[in-house]
Amino acid sequence: MDQLKPGPNNSSPLTPLGFLERAATVYGDCTSIIYNSVTYNWSETHRRCLQLASSIQSLGIRRSDVVSVLAPNIPAMYELQFAVPMAGAVLNNINTRLDSRTISVLLRHSESKLIFVDYESSSLILEALCLFPPNSPRPLLILINEVGQVLESPTTAVDFVSTYEDFVNKGRPDFEWVRPISEWDPIVLNYTSGTTSLPKGVVHCHRGILLATINCLMDWAVPRQPVYLWTLPMFHANGWCLPWGIAAMGGVNVCLRKFDTPSVFEAIRVHNVTHMCGAPVLLTMLTNSPDEKPLRNPVQFLTGGAPPPAAVLIRTEALGFVVSHEYGLTETASMVASCAWNPNWDKLSVDNRARMKARQGVRTLLMTAVDVVDPETGKSVKRDGSTLGEVVIRGGSLMLGYLKDPMGTSKCMKDGWFYSGDVAVMDPDGYLSIKDRSKDVIISGGENVSSVEVESVLYMHPAVNEAAVVARPDEFWGETPCAFVSLKEGIKVGPSEKEVVEYCRERMPHFMVPKTVKFLAELPKNSTGKIKKFELREEAKSMGPGRMSRL
Repeated sequence: MDQLKPGPNNSSPLTPLGFLERAATVYGDCTSIIYNSVTYNWSETHRRCLQLASSIQSLGIRRSDVVSVLAPNIPAMYELQFAVPMAGAVLNNINTRLDSRTISVLLRHSESKLIFVDYESSSLILEALCLFPPNSPRPLLILINEVGQVLESPTTAVDFVSTYEDFVNKGRPDFEWVRPISEWDPIVLNYTSGTTSLPKGVVHCHRGILLATINCLMDWAVPRQPVYLWTLPMFHANGWCLPWGIAAMGGVNVCLRKFDTPSVFEAIRVHNVTHMCGAPVLLTMLTNSPDEKPLRNPVQFLTGGAPPPAAVLIRTEALGFVVSHEYGLTETASMVASCAWNPNWDKLSVDNRARMKARQGVRTLLMTAVDVVDPETGKSVKRDGSTLGEVVIRGGSLMLGYLKDPMGTSKCMKDGWFYSGDVAVMDPDGYLSIKDRSKDVIISGGENVSSVEVESVLYMHPAVNEAAVVARPDEFWGETPCAFVSLKEGIKVGPSEKEVVEYCRERMPHFMVPKTVKFLAELPKNSTGKIKKFELREEAKSMGPGRMSRL
């Protein structure tokens, strides 16, 4: 046995890029992309990606150079998930909701050589480039236009070297795409949301992305040829690796330039959508839409991020969405834990089924380990559903590290684990539940209060649309929960602060009840739709310390 060693025949670098080649062979005549009146099949998508990769390389882009993309969920965005790494470059998707200052910082940090920018964001990218220091190198620009669109762009020919469709047409369809030398070669650079500081550049390798892609397909049980509606931004952790995953299964990508609930329900009906993804905020939007009607056929909905409140899950599933709950981070590329469904839970009440589904669950099949540990000792917490600890992860889809940030990398990658910064408990059945980010736990009178649990109760109130809970200083308790809520559209006379507090007192331990409730027209959100709790903390702090009674 000792004489048997790996060789070139059995150790070729793993990469998800081969999924496109296979799709062109197996599903060549089948629809790959639908966008308004534009439709492609898998043979055409494969050819276009090869031509794109060829044209990218013709500009002098070399292996490991960073190529950025600033675009919504349109066909060009999908094609570039393949074409950029097929040219040997590292793909960097930029959030379209960022401001010019942040984009400028990211472009300089990544040393991006080339940017593909959608025409709606052309002014934004030019503003970002104007913020570059004098005489610093600037990336080349390709303007993404709609097929057949004649642009009346405020930009000049000096700014853009080509339009997207011209760039595709100049490429060679017989281009030999650049395969990784090692499966540890970088394939994507994703920046974190940056809710409290500047985003960090997360670098993933070919091997990790392939494992993350297969892991997602297996855990979500995606069948052959699904019809996938792009409601999750592809710039958000590469759409949880589903651009490569849908190619692997020969599915249909239904692209949407913008998310709005009428368009979503229309697309589901017209294209017989079977799968879609999104943060819990999308579930709230769908269930509160005046266009909502029960679906003709079930639609699988994968959600992740903040734990979806049980009340939102109940309303969503009543419409016909089958919600699966996963847990992952930018640093893990896609899901690392999911609430794998136990058939015995079908016998539970609706409320209890939703409560079970709101948990983050157990490690996915291709993850080595996910645990909840005491951050001081590194030892596993008790499986009692109440002892708080930090979620730690070990597995093949973890990032290589943060770009140009060895200190940040070593801080979270230690002792053979990735420390997530998420606070959770482990239930007796081995399923974990996220309770908060470590910075969001409220310590009131020595008791740890999970803002997520308080928010979950607030979401049950029939008038509440969105809720966020942060700490407010208190003279007696140290700090107390402070709730910020927005009301559902159409509510003419909303509840008073006292009524909301009493509603919570009837449903949770009294030390967890918000002592302050403030109503907002809309909660502040960052570029990926996450509520800006740091802004709300500052607002709560500005209220001054509470002077509540000891009762």
